Amino acid sequence: MADAEVIPIGSGGRPGRGSGRRTTPSAAARALAGSSSKRKKPASSTDMPAEPVGVVEDVEDAPVTEAPPGLDFAGLERVVRELFGEDGERRVAEWLAFLRRRLSGNYEVDEFGYDADLTDQVLLPVLRPLAEKWFRVEVRGVENIPSDGGALIVANHSGTMPLDGLVTQLIVADHAHRPLRTLAADLVFQTPFVGELARKGGATLASNDDAERLLGRGDLVGVWPEGFKGIGKPFSERYKLQRFGRGGFVSAAMRTGVPIVPCSIVGAEEIYPLVGNIASLARLLGVPYIPITPFFPLLGPLGLIPLPSKWLIEFGEPIRTDDFADGAADDPMLVFNVTDQVRETIQQTLYALLMQRRSVFF
Repeated sequence: MADAEVIPIGSGGRPGRGSGRRTTPSAAARALAGSSSKRKKPASSTDMPAEPVGVVEDVEDAPVTEAPPGLDFAGLERVVRELFGEDGERRVAEWLAFLRRRLSGNYEVDEFGYDADLTDQVLLPVLRPLAEKWFRVEVRGVENIPSDGGALIVANHSGTMPLDGLVTQLIVADHAHRPLRTLAADLVFQTPFVGELARKGGATLASNDDAERLLGRGDLVGVWPEGFKGIGKPFSERYKLQRFGRGGFVSAAMRTGVPIVPCSIVGAEEIYPLVGNIASLARLLGVPYIPITPFFPLLGPLGLIPLPSKWLIEFGEPIRTDDFADGAADDPMLVFNVTDQVRETIQQTLYALLMQRRSVFF
């Protein structure tokens, strides 16, 4: 009886179960088929033909059926990882979920206009490369930010443009894992588009009423008491704190009994060195100043690119306000003394950080 050729399952002739398509025969399978055909005995007249057990195909000439066209998921996954890093799949999934929530309207906006979903998924991620790669922010004293309950973070203001406030908001979110509600000037909310975006990003009017409402319900609130005097001061007066106003932020903290956390920021003064001010044009437009820097308006829009200064941000030990007597917030002298204490703490920390910084850009 002639020897029957054995065709390995799924290796050539017929595809194996569950393969779904024909595959190209391997070199080992072709060699096995060739050697087997050479060893066949010649058929004799007395031999009966063997009962065929299957269709024997010439593996060399067998047509190869390609896989049906479709998406190359492995290639797509590789592209996602190259663009977004190792956690790219998770980030893409979060973005798709975010888009679905926006399209369906399944997100919340609080009474102040704060849109936490938009802030976490869009606004803060836009700032993150600027803080981490451009300014290379070094953070200290994050443990001084309370993990829960209300607290008032008070920081120095500088840099011609209020980028220090935005970066501080990002740092608090990333390191303390809490949203920072910022108090902003009237001009911010009077500016088209900027005002609406500021509301959605967590800013509200710098007033005692709004500050007390936020602190009373347990939010972290950030304030920059120097205001436009701080960010609009000449470069020659860098890191010299301006007047902290009438101390309204201190009275708000006293009335709600929350701690005050001093915050000192080094590096923001150098992003747009202010060397002049077009005062007449500023009055005409109704803005505090029109800055002149070494690059603006000389280089036009390119002059708006901030210099890559090295930033240091330190959060100091909290100053308690819950041990003051009732009605302390209405005592002007006590409020002034606490305000001066906060200001002096920030000023001394700025001097210490400047001594520790190796250079402006490194």
